[in-house]
Amino acid sequence: MTKQFRTEIIAVGTELLLGQIANTNAQWMSEKLATIGMNVFHHSVVGDNLQRVREQFQHSKSRADIIIVTGGLGPTEDDLTREAFQKIAKRDIIEHRPSMEKIEAYFRKQRTKMTVNNRKQARVFTGADVIENTVGMAPGMIVSEDDTTWIFLPGVPREMKQMMLDKVMPYLQQLTGESSVIKSTMLRFIGIGESQLEDELSDIIQNQSNPTIAPLAQSEGIAIRLTAKANTQEEALSLISNTKLQIHAKVGDYIYGADEQSIEENVFNLLKAQNKYIGAAESLTGGMFTDKLIAVESASEVCRGGLVCYDTNVKENVLHVLPETIRQHGTVSEECALEMSRNICALLESDIGISFTGVAGPDSVEGHPAGTVFIAIDNGSKERTAKKFTFQGDRQTIRKKATLKGFELLYNLLK
Repeated sequence: MTKQFRTEIIAVGTELLLGQIANTNAQWMSEKLATIGMNVFHHSVVGDNLQRVREQFQHSKSRADIIIVTGGLGPTEDDLTREAFQKIAKRDIIEHRPSMEKIEAYFRKQRTKMTVNNRKQARVFTGADVIENTVGMAPGMIVSEDDTTWIFLPGVPREMKQMMLDKVMPYLQQLTGESSVIKSTMLRFIGIGESQLEDELSDIIQNQSNPTIAPLAQSEGIAIRLTAKANTQEEALSLISNTKLQIHAKVGDYIYGADEQSIEENVFNLLKAQNKYIGAAESLTGGMFTDKLIAVESASEVCRGGLVCYDTNVKENVLHVLPETIRQHGTVSEECALEMSRNICALLESDIGISFTGVAGPDSVEGHPAGTVFIAIDNGSKERTAKKFTFQGDRQTIRKKATLKGFELLYNLLK
């Protein structure tokens, strides 16, 4: 029978508290731990201060069975994780010779002098199960102290992930006795709001048991996570498949992908399958659409390029929007957007042209308030459409929403 453990993740580093970097380690670890049925009860972040780290360790020890600590194992004076734990565990710290030899070999290979403080990275607690760092220097450690299991890992994400996958996850599965399989998948939606999606799926959500259904609002649209627990992988996948069929029957028109698929990848795949090239004329989005598309591998197979036509003179003299169109209707207009999409097709010899013009804010332009956006698509001489949207948010949010809406329109057109 599986024993239930209370798990906590502690991140050590003042840079996390200052917001200089995001605590993505805790998110990643929580997702991985969930796949083996482990419940994470708390995420904690503490700065590089010996007293505060010690206090956090003491507090976490009072409420958790398994504590995973990331960060504070480096060579500098503010790397204090070992010292803080020593104050509550009273364990000696010794030099781990295999790790020290690896560190010395690294500096010899780089033909640089190793400073004395690098020896600190090879220090481990007596009795610890040392975890080899195959992509960095400082080793990790697993320490059993009283009724608590402590796992110490570097804060560098690629080092932490290597240790988690190679050693920590198998260790925890054996420790907990977890033998069931947990599978999870994401369904990704576009063109539907979170509240509407929950309303459409209310009967499925209310009657959920296994798999569980968790709607998530994300910057790139809405997602639903399906998580199933079963005795075998095949059984778990079957449970997920049955629920996916129910969801598709209700809101399938809004689903554009699964798991890590992005909307731009799907647009790329559709363009490639239809042997079509696209070009973009971007005013308020300033190249954001083109940037997202060319981030997809092999984007040159579908993307001719893009023109940032932010200034009116560029719209007229480079993109060849008629001066009369701008005088009569303005740059923020359906008419201007249509000309932009048509002309970018001709300029870049594309099958499809997409254009963005509008007001990102904070001030109004040509009498249009911030958030007013026109997106036009030219898909040939007989297929030209322009739509007006009103987006809420600050300047960057409006630009991002306009870009995402452009991909949504293209996806619906191409599919």
